Amino acid sequence: MRNRRGRERRESGGPPGQLPWARVTNPFPPLELLRPEQLDAIDDAAFTILEEIGLDFLSPEAMPVLRAGGADVEPGSQRVHFGREVIREWVGKAPQHYLVKGRDPARDVGFGGNEMVFSLVASAPNCSDLEHGRRPGSFDDFCRFVRLGEVLNAVHVFGGYPVEPVDLPAATRHLDCQRAFIELGTKPIHAYSLGRRRILDAIELVKLGHGIDDQTLEEAPRLTSIINTSSPLRLDGPMIEGMLELAARLQCCVITPFTLSGAMAPATVVGAIAQQHAEALAGIAFYQMIRAGAPCAYGGFTSNVDMKSGAPAFGTPEYFRSTVISGQLARRWRLPYRSSNVNAANSVDAQAAYESMFSLWACVAGGANFIKHAAGWLEGGLVCSLEKTMLDADLIQMIRACMEPVVVDSDALGLDAMREVGPGGHYFGAAHTLARFETAFHAPMISDWRNFQSWQEAGSPDAARHAHDRALALLDTYEQPPLDSARKSALDDFVERRKREGGVLAA
Repeated sequence: MRNRRGRERRESGGPPGQLPWARVTNPFPPLELLRPEQLDAIDDAAFTILEEIGLDFLSPEAMPVLRAGGADVEPGSQRVHFGREVIREWVGKAPQHYLVKGRDPARDVGFGGNEMVFSLVASAPNCSDLEHGRRPGSFDDFCRFVRLGEVLNAVHVFGGYPVEPVDLPAATRHLDCQRAFIELGTKPIHAYSLGRRRILDAIELVKLGHGIDDQTLEEAPRLTSIINTSSPLRLDGPMIEGMLELAARLQCCVITPFTLSGAMAPATVVGAIAQQHAEALAGIAFYQMIRAGAPCAYGGFTSNVDMKSGAPAFGTPEYFRSTVISGQLARRWRLPYRSSNVNAANSVDAQAAYESMFSLWACVAGGANFIKHAAGWLEGGLVCSLEKTMLDADLIQMIRACMEPVVVDSDALGLDAMREVGPGGHYFGAAHTLARFETAFHAPMISDWRNFQSWQEAGSPDAARHAHDRALALLDTYEQPPLDSARKSALDDFVERRKREGGVLAA
């Protein structure tokens, strides 16, 4: 049935064409909301936090690394203080730009500079679509979103599990998911730093699936991971274990404080950013203490909460400001910068569109390099939506189109076309127009530009319905990328062995 519907859609025109897959460079100068002396004040506040208040590192394994790096560990405590020169020394060792590799070298991307990398949504416990409604995630749903992310050219990387497959045992879920990332896709993938064992398994799986050894793995990262501080001012044990293993093998770690203003950080944007800045700098310094030169990034996730309900608010003026200011701070410290495309809408409606577009343009204005949750995020991150994925892919393509160089020459100015048409005519049949019939304008994938009467006769489809149909049409074009049989056997053998051992429950 699905293939028949796909043929019908293709015969009726199919989905409007995507922009070609490409690495994206942001040509716009970043917005500078704060003056240098204001950034100095935030730096100084972060240093004061690290010197006087400190952070709790909830793992005894971190303590010898921190002491050797020059941090001050309170005796008999997990509280760690950092002098500003210690922070400057170690953060200065982080690379400013690096390549992150996929299984297909044509899908490699760069973190840093002016490059923008867009990821599929990650870590949603639920998913939704118009056919089956809102539901807890399953492994079938997980694989469906991986296939969609693979065929969407707007998506560069997988930034985590698009939806959590809660039908799989928690102790071995990561094995099935990492294997599926490798077998179903070719783009760079993500591993969760939820303890040492998950990271070690992910490292082994990516080596087997990519057919590489330890030395090749260290030449350029094949895995990204997010480290969220447990704001305020704590870094928990499982995250630290993941950092220790990732840094030792020169894999990419994005240090992202979870600083929602009014909840886990002060109820002002600048106060929340000062705390975010302190936590991020401490995490990056620690990462470099583990192994100098390990690729990492400065993560910003500061937004506000609704003070009546406590619910996170996204796509707000506060989020825009924090995203832009965080970008200024990351550039000041010469670090790649991560932000997100987020919204708090509960359905694929106008709120979802305008909050996401506001978030995306904040990422552009802030010079973000890695845009997490760029496609699919709904309900403040509780849902991965099929239709929202398509809507966001369209928004990303529109931003990409805005970034293309504007050509101003005699041909583009169209003077010959004006001479041909003259006063009072139209340009539909002009040679200038016909020569550009297929390429004159960017055609969004899900917009409907019919008049009201023809739209009504078609059943009055809204944006969500268009997005749903386009997603199914794209999924029908998916072909699983080839994987060497020896690599596949090695993946399967490893996964089955680790499941027999109990996964993360193994000693």
